[in-house]
Amino acid sequence: MTLCYGTFLSVMLTSSPLLTWSQTTKRGKKVPAEKGLAGGKAGSHGRMNGHHQENGKKSMMLFEVVKIGKSATQSVVDDWIESYKHDRDVALLDLINFFIQCSGCKGGVSAEMFHHMQNSEIIRKMTEEFDEDSGDYPLTMAGPQWKKFKSNFCEFIGVLVRQCQYSIIYDEYMMDTVISLLTGLSDSQVRAFRHTSTLAAMKLMTALVNVALNLSINMDNTQRQYETERNKTIGKRASDKLELLLQKRKELQENQDEIENMMNAIFKGVFIHRYRDAIAEIRAVCIEEIGVWMKMYSDAFLNDSYLKYVGWTMHDKQGEVRLKCLTALQGLYHNRELNARLELFTSRFKDRIVSMTLDKEYDVAVQAIKLLTLVLNSSEEVLTAEDCESVYHLVYSAHRPVAVAAGEFLYKKLFSSRDPAEEGVSKRRGRQSPNANLIKTTVFFFLESELHEHGAYLVDSMWDCATELLKDWECMISLLLDEPILGEEALTDRQESALIEIMLCTIRQAAECHPPVGRGTGKRVLTAKEKKTQLDDRTRITELFAVALPLLLAKYSVDAEKVTNLLQLPQYFDLEIYTTGRLEKHLESLLRQIKEVVEKHTDTEVLEACSKTYHALCNEEFTIFNRVDIARSHLLDELVDKFNRLLEDFLQEGEEPDEDDAYQVLSTLKRITAFHNAHNLSKWDLFTSTFKLLTSGIENGDMPEQIVINAMQCTHYAILWQLAKVTESSSNKYYNDYGDIIKETMSKTRQIDKIQCAKTLILSLQQLFKEMLSDLGHNFDRSSSVFSGIKELARRFSLTFGLDQLKTREAIAMLHKDGIEFAFQEPNPQGEGHPPINLAFLDILSEFSSKLLRQDKKTVHLYLERFMTFQMALQREDCWLPLISYRNSLQAGGDDDTMSVISAISSRSSTSRSKKAKPIVGKRKMTEVEESSCSSSDGMWINQQQTVQTPVMISSPHLTSTVLRDPKRIRPEESYMVYPVPPEQQQQQIQQPSPQVHRRGAELMEDDEEPIVEDVMMSSESRLEDLNEGMDFDTMDIDLPPSKNRRERSELKPDFFDPASIMDDSVSMNILTVL
Repeated sequence: MTLCYGTFLSVMLTSSPLLTWSQTTKRGKKVPAEKGLAGGKAGSHGRMNGHHQENGKKSMMLFEVVKIGKSATQSVVDDWIESYKHDRDVALLDLINFFIQCSGCKGGVSAEMFHHMQNSEIIRKMTEEFDEDSGDYPLTMAGPQWKKFKSNFCEFIGVLVRQCQYSIIYDEYMMDTVISLLTGLSDSQVRAFRHTSTLAAMKLMTALVNVALNLSINMDNTQRQYETERNKTIGKRASDKLELLLQKRKELQENQDEIENMMNAIFKGVFIHRYRDAIAEIRAVCIEEIGVWMKMYSDAFLNDSYLKYVGWTMHDKQGEVRLKCLTALQGLYHNRELNARLELFTSRFKDRIVSMTLDKEYDVAVQAIKLLTLVLNSSEEVLTAEDCESVYHLVYSAHRPVAVAAGEFLYKKLFSSRDPAEEGVSKRRGRQSPNANLIKTTVFFFLESELHEHGAYLVDSMWDCATELLKDWECMISLLLDEPILGEEALTDRQESALIEIMLCTIRQAAECHPPVGRGTGKRVLTAKEKKTQLDDRTRITELFAVALPLLLAKYSVDAEKVTNLLQLPQYFDLEIYTTGRLEKHLESLLRQIKEVVEKHTDTEVLEACSKTYHALCNEEFTIFNRVDIARSHLLDELVDKFNRLLEDFLQEGEEPDEDDAYQVLSTLKRITAFHNAHNLSKWDLFTSTFKLLTSGIENGDMPEQIVINAMQCTHYAILWQLAKVTESSSNKYYNDYGDIIKETMSKTRQIDKIQCAKTLILSLQQLFKEMLSDLGHNFDRSSSVFSGIKELARRFSLTFGLDQLKTREAIAMLHKDGIEFAFQEPNPQGEGHPPINLAFLDILSEFSSKLLRQDKKTVHLYLERFMTFQMALQREDCWLPLISYRNSLQAGGDDDTMSVISAISSRSSTSRSKKAKPIVGKRKMTEVEESSCSSSDGMWINQQQTVQTPVMISSPHLTSTVLRDPKRIRPEESYMVYPVPPEQQQQQIQQPSPQVHRRGAELMEDDEEPIVEDVMMSSESRLEDLNEGMDFDTMDIDLPPSKNRRERSELKPDFFDPASIMDDSVSMNILTVL
């Protein structure tokens, strides 16, 4: 079908802002063969991607191709170009409809509409075609099919211009029409038209800027070649070459003029109006793209005429738009070669950028600080001291990203520039290292900020950018212990206190690996690299401070503030280092210093710090426990003996206690009370002494208030320790008294219903396991007392099933089934390479493996492997040990020493194999499974004449193929029930297998793969926003400067092993067929 496109174009241009530039650039060029398209597809007459079109509609529209996104954009564009070369009217109609449909319009533009309607009439007609019930359109729609639409749409426009840049865009037809359409749509009252066309126009402009840049480079190269050739002597000069170069330069200049006109049309027709649009998303698109233009082609766009739009828009009401302004500027300031062109802009808008560091939107504040850091890198003189100070205090912000960005700014400003004289001492350590002055600077800044209680916040803010500096504990120790070198000013007492506090904060950050309280969202799971760094840091901290801490305590033993902070260090030690590093003598020194601190101080904070230090060191898991426990006992013996002597003298009748006696009693009582809080001092019977003291105070009424307070506290702690002891003994008594009742209850329950009893036991273990995970986290230690207690309970439960395995065969099978399903129920959020969250439960479940018969173990093992992937079977890390140990417990007692993991997973057929490895078979038919099962060497299902009542399933379990399963897809059936059936019915069922089972199995074997379903990522539509007021700006013409593989996955429906199959050999053949 043909179309008189010249008439339409003239009509469109009449009402289009492109008239001024399109009419002045017409040169009637012919369209030569497109460069790089010689191998294009032929036979595309009137077609797009091989599909016919009529009246703007075809079986597969260009919009659908881009929406689906399966075809490569390059191929789609090449097809369109081939169609355009054959019949440009039809191809251009495809492109027009493409933009209309990308806006969400249900209608299409026909040839008659082009011929008889003006541009505004066409847009009005398309507006009527919109679905008024929904405000969604492709750019705002959610769902997997729209997730990549915007990126595909933008990519299509860029590739289209790139492929047409050598000829088609200069034919004064395609670009004229497209720019006219997009300009008209961008002025529509319909948001979908305005948003989509603005995005298309901005991406079109970006592609044209890239074309203009390439033209500029080619013109520079051509000019250089021309000058080189012209400077040759007349004899060597090639006139033909000069003429060709002149012609080429002229053609390049003409092309550049055309590109300038196109860009001017887009800039004036779209950008100037839409960067002030009422919709924030549209404004953001404009600002984002102008930033790209200035960065890509700085010679043409990086000037105040364009920068002013970004500067003005930094006052936008919406954080999304302000954020785009900052990110656009970051791309410019990052390139130091462009700094000279940004000087005027910086001086004009610097104050606005500084004020944005306090933006109500945290993301905007973070990017504003990062932009100021780039400005600081370009020139330190630009930012005044007041500007910098407004950023400095943000290191104490509770919002960590803001604080980290401010910490990087602080580090760049104060610490990044080193004195050239320090370059030669970079290898020195301790007080003479280059970090010494930087650490002092940190201390000075901390003191000047007058926010001393937030030292942890300062350290956390600088942790990412100044890790090496903050971990230079050797230098910090040297600054505190060593005498200052000649000419160096010593630290004041206040500066030493600040340095000790900062040092403590850095040690805490390194040992705990999480932000301070109030700044983080909770503890996160550390990576393997972070865990290694944490262990290395703790080792280094222990090695350094095991030696230095006694010296520091000796130097500052009378300073309560310093001692309190220093005494917190041992809780971050790796106490094993004291033994492995042969540091016992330093431990003795530490214990002596702590004892001296206790004797010198009566301040509650200091005494509690000493008590906590003893508590941290008295860890029974380490070999130093006995040594520390003896030192603690000697100290408490002395304190209690002294207190009893003083108390006896203090309470003597007839004598008035003087102030000195009262002080001695109070100071000793304070020390004892501080220790009684964290340590059980019941063996010293302090309750009797403190009760006597309180009784005397009640009777006489002249007891000093502080003595009464501390006596009551000490009495309170004594009572609490006694209550804890009584509670523990009561628990043991309860177990002894009521244990027999519980055992009898479990026995009766088992007699009533063995299966439900087993389900109850496994459910109770699962609940205990879940409670443990909520308390200890997913990365708990399997050697912990809690986990060991659950395993011990499982062992006791296992003993209750007795020795008759035939009687409990069905219940044990159900127990293992539920346990396996629970272990693989929840996948690890870190990905498939990590074990499922509940995998450690298999360690508990292995306690019941001994209750399975040998042939039942093999069946359970097959069921376990249905939940395993091939990669799981190959894992040997510690986190996979529960799976390995459970599999081993199921393989124990078989005829073979080993079982083939690969064969079991790939075929799911043979339950055992000989010691000689057989070739691995990927898939087998159902008859092969039966033959393999029947020919099993141990004759696992041999006796079909047993008369034991065997339960069978109400309905046949789902059949599965032998393809690897994804553990995420397996879900247990809640309706899974077992009924005992008389032997006669069992025999009848065995002799007459259900034909439906074989039919279903055959069908699944023929097609056992399910389609891959992508995740759905939801996106919300932005609300209408108000337009910025008071922005009436001038515009300018653009004047270019003078030249110088798809992932495969098989997923199966859930399937279950039938407990009936492990109860009676008589049904084993049929069940194996099902499996």
